[in-house]
Amino acid sequence: MVDTTSLIRAVDHFADRLRAAPQSRLQRAGAAEALALAREFARRAQLAEFPGAEPREMPDAGMFAAADQVTVAGRDLALVLKTEEEVVEAVRLVQEAQRRAGV
Repeated sequence: MVDTTSLIRAVDHFADRLRAAPQSRLQRAGAAEALALAREFARRAQLAEFPGAEPREMPDAGMFAAADQVTVAGRDLALVLKTEEEVVEAVRLVQEAQRRAGV
């Protein structure tokens, strides 16, 4: 089993920053970046769990749900990662999304 602690920490940090961000920041980029990351994580998790099946897209639940969507998708992905390299890649994606989100 691979250690996904760094991914969980990165996801939780990003989600906390989103929850603390002003609405204007969420409207500018924060919510869109969070949703894009959550969708990518959900896609990767589904492909790992159900190879060959078409992944379903995570719905847009609104800007105030973006932090929760990142948290859920990040934790789902953490459950199916098999290598340290996959964890490092996922952490990098979180960091990049957080930078683009400006939070």
